[in-house]
Amino acid sequence: MRGAWLLAGAILLGAAPAFAQDAKDAEDDIDEQPETWGAFDPGKGFEVARTKLGSLSISNYSLVRYIDQLPEDQSFVDHLGRSHVIDTRRDLQFHRVLLTFKGYVYDPAFTYTTTVWTVNATNQINVVGALEYKLKRGAMIGGGVDGLPGTRSLQGSHPYWLGHDRVMADEFFRPGFTMGVWIKGEPVKTLFYRLMLGNNLSTLGISAREDTRQFASSGSIWWQPTTGEFGPRGGFGDYEQHAELATRFGTSYTHSRENRFSDLEQKSPDNTQIRISDSLLLFEADALAPGVTVEYANYDMLAVDAGFKYEGFFLQTEWYFRWLTHLDATGPLPIDSMFDWGFYVQAAYMVVPELVEVYLSTSHVQGSFGFDGREIVGGTNLYPFDTRNLRFNLQVIGVDDSPASSLFGYYVGGQEGVTVAAAASVFF
Repeated sequence: MRGAWLLAGAILLGAAPAFAQDAKDAEDDIDEQPETWGAFDPGKGFEVARTKLGSLSISNYSLVRYIDQLPEDQSFVDHLGRSHVIDTRRDLQFHRVLLTFKGYVYDPAFTYTTTVWTVNATNQINVVGALEYKLKRGAMIGGGVDGLPGTRSLQGSHPYWLGHDRVMADEFFRPGFTMGVWIKGEPVKTLFYRLMLGNNLSTLGISAREDTRQFASSGSIWWQPTTGEFGPRGGFGDYEQHAELATRFGTSYTHSRENRFSDLEQKSPDNTQIRISDSLLLFEADALAPGVTVEYANYDMLAVDAGFKYEGFFLQTEWYFRWLTHLDATGPLPIDSMFDWGFYVQAAYMVVPELVEVYLSTSHVQGSFGFDGREIVGGTNLYPFDTRNLRFNLQVIGVDDSPASSLFGYYVGGQEGVTVAAAASVFF
């Protein structure tokens, strides 16, 4: 691999001798580091170029996954007494790929990230990214596409989770990824914040023509009092074997005035981020009453989390409280608001340091209409190459009345049974 990068560098330098000469003249101005081709920083990619004008690194995340939702034949009854057939899955997927180009331009404080993001299970291909500028005292401002910081898993920890996707409660309550601007920093030692203003709860599948004039707002604050850190990317699990107890306590809040983002003649909305507790989409036709479609709704969600790491042991919990209010619909509704709450607890232990990790999780969603979704998860991770960036995962989920539903996650709406998932991933 290193030889391939060197060959590519030689070809490019041969095709552009003037550029190469300029770069050579600038070597002494770049922290006395020569231009490099093929340097590697695990998790940050291969640095393929560095000159006085900027740098370029290429990073990749790839996931191959098998999933089997059992039993095969299932159905559920929604809050209006209607029966729905559940389309369970059993498939193999080259599931998710993120190819990222990143570095700095003109000023090391001004960074860029461009990612080609695909979920093959949903035939989605998107180009996302951001421009960010580092201010004094560690603060950073940016703009582009990012996760609204409404839950802990939306704040840069991917792919350092226990499984390869979120647990049920997190998947149900969380906001999504949107276009916007943000600021983040550490104003006081060990105390961190992130604030974001975005177009909506999720930009996936939503065009600028469909966006309303209302912005989504989200913010998170967290305290890491004991060590001031929580491992790489603030991820889950203690692969690093903390010798001192690492702690993190946080809270997040998100508000958005959401629209269905599609014509009323269309039964299925383009806005697929908000589901009610029986797994129906809030904005789909007939969701709350026959012949009635919700056009607008306020989404407000509070999350509170706490996490601990020590000598290979990891424990984290997050609690969610969501309000759906100010419902505007095409006709009368039986309710004018909804309140749902839930939580997860995740625990893991490195039974063989830097090699084998086992974990247990549970999550619960208590929703409107008396629906009560819950799950128990057991799994293991194998890290065969002395890095957490390449792993094999096996997990089994026992789920009851899932309110979450997505092709990229582990759950299908209304599911009651067992899901088996096996996966391999690489991140560099």
